[in-house]
Amino acid sequence: MGRQIQQTPRKKELYKPLPYYLTIKESDIEGLGIFTTRPINKGELIGITHHANERAEDGWIRTPLGGFGNHSDDPNCFKLLMDPVTFWIGALKNIKAWEELTWTYTMYKIPRKK
Repeated sequence: MGRQIQQTPRKKELYKPLPYYLTIKESDIEGLGIFTTRPINKGELIGITHHANERAEDGWIRTPLGGFGNHSDDPNCFKLLMDPVTFWIGALKNIKAWEELTWTYTMYKIPRKK
């Protein structure tokens, strides 16, 4: 008879599409947006918005953070290419709790309102 190995039960990790302190809610800018439930300090990295993928139509797959972020000409976040395949956002300035996170779109064309 073979030796039996007893496995220790592991706590299941749930997939979390956003950092714990971010939420999606209605935006005054457009549709839905990303909001922080706690203050974010200037320079703090927030999360991944895009992953490169050659099979994607435009070469990028958006994460929920990237998919619900809204454009602003006066953003409170910056985008950062961390390596050739991953875009992150970080705080461009101090962001207050319940403020919407915004950045300037550069990967997509934005139709200008006339």
